Amino acid sequence: MKLFQVDAFTDRLFAGNPAGVCLLEAEVPDAWMQSMAAEMNLSETAFLLGTPSGWSLRWFTPRVEVALCGHATLSTAHIMLQEGMLQQGHEAVFHTKSGPLSARAEDEWIVLDFPAKKVVPVAPPPGLIEALGLERDEYLFCGKNKDDYLLELPDEELVRSLDPDFVALSDVEARGTMVTAPSSRCEFDFASRFFAPAVGVNEDPVTGSAHCALAPYWGKKLGKTLMNAEQVSARGGAMLVEVQGERVLLRGKAVTVFRGEMTS
Repeated sequence: MKLFQVDAFTDRLFAGNPAGVCLLEAEVPDAWMQSMAAEMNLSETAFLLGTPSGWSLRWFTPRVEVALCGHATLSTAHIMLQEGMLQQGHEAVFHTKSGPLSARAEDEWIVLDFPAKKVVPVAPPPGLIEALGLERDEYLFCGKNKDDYLLELPDEELVRSLDPDFVALSDVEARGTMVTAPSSRCEFDFASRFFAPAVGVNEDPVTGSAHCALAPYWGKKLGKTLMNAEQVSARGGAMLVEVQGERVLLRGKAVTVFRGEMTS
């Protein structure tokens, strides 16, 4: 059983978002996958299994299984390309808990085709603003999709300077919270950070699934369908996002950190 660690949404080592990728040879119990994800201790570990109907793909944080993960899917496609399981210009279709998802290899890029997530305006839930360390008048918008909250802040510097209380933030009933603002750099359209302590990830370095909501949100505000996005975590990372109706294309790069084999 082959096991890899990949840095996703970056073109250099020790940046972007690290993910584990486990190539399964047969079905294994859910508890085994959860234990392996805890052992890897990364924000997500992906488990890929070939089946008669295609590729089965699942993702686990150190604490729970999640229904959608962008950077671990990008990492999986990157490893498939390196291992000869995916060819340039071809597409892999994954059967997941979020329905069919695809990844395509285009030169040095991996292109993910994910469902768009609609954000609707809501009042901030009790404790959210305080847990982020914000004042009540420091956010411009609060919205939510089925998984996460989204807060737009006035500027990127405020996004970068946030120092959340992760214990308090984990009490908010949601998978995670996106904070975002217009980018201060001309090469990017918007910047963001993503916090998810409730599922065992205090801050995710670069979050593909969050951009399924951020891309339509900023696309509507900016009048664009194609945008450059930067996640301004300590590790940092970037992707090119494209809104296509009810779908979002996420273009990113990845590098392999190490590879190994399970001994038992």
